[in-house]
Amino acid sequence: MIDYFHRMHLPNPSGMLEIFVLSVIIYYTVLFFRGTRGAAVLSGFVTVLILTIFLTEIFHLEALNWLLQRFSVYLALAILIIFQPEIRRALAELGKQHVFSSSARESKLVDHIVQAISQLAERKIGALVAIEREIGTRSFQETGTRIESNITTELLTTLFHPNTALHDGGVIIAENRLMSAGCLFPLSQRDGLSTTLGMRHRAALGMSEETDAVVLVVSEETGTISVAFKGHLSREFDEERLRKLLGKVLTRGRMARSRISRVKEKLDLTPEGVAKTVEFSSEQGASTHGG
Repeated sequence: MIDYFHRMHLPNPSGMLEIFVLSVIIYYTVLFFRGTRGAAVLSGFVTVLILTIFLTEIFHLEALNWLLQRFSVYLALAILIIFQPEIRRALAELGKQHVFSSSARESKLVDHIVQAISQLAERKIGALVAIEREIGTRSFQETGTRIESNITTELLTTLFHPNTALHDGGVIIAENRLMSAGCLFPLSQRDGLSTTLGMRHRAALGMSEETDAVVLVVSEETGTISVAFKGHLSREFDEERLRKLLGKVLTRGRMARSRISRVKEKLDLTPEGVAKTVEFSSEQGASTHGG
């Protein structure tokens, strides 16, 4: 069969399959790293590697080519070390199921969170809340005080009151429970961040870069509500938009989505993207009730 393809001057089927597999791997690698701290490092690493290979082939730099072949194993080890957080996050996403399974509990959870965040915003009380999705946050929970309590609006607002001992840190919600308070979140090290962003916003971005958690921030200076997700920060949320966004991100609906569809899912937290999310949620709800 292979000889037949060669005689007909047609592409080799195995070669076409290899190209397809490599294309899929590269596409999802770029999609996964986009918006994370590793994106810039990955771009620079790939650029240098491609440029080096190109120069060795064009100018026949045999010595450099020989060195690249000999150090290929060490390059692979360097990739594992440099991108260790991103690789760990990818493995966690592949191996862990959604922690939110009951639509009724999810809806109640969203109500309590939105009410608490809205009340804190009205009073201009700073707040930082991370909602765990698929990637575990146990290491961050251990930096704070263990609570493991049912979530209520009163509890959330009390924790962030300026006179309480845990108001400076972040709160982590997982498995429909408030797991820890006063937690330390990693600060984003991304270059080019606005100088107007305070420590809470940088911590929210850092948490969203390390995990897939949805992180809510309330500014104590302006009372502005912001959301950090997948390394993106969107600001100026009101109660209605926050409720619809959390409902879309944290709930699954009645039909479980496949892993492929979840990998393809991209959340746009720009004002235009939020508007599209809200419209999609409304249309989906109308079709569900209509059916």
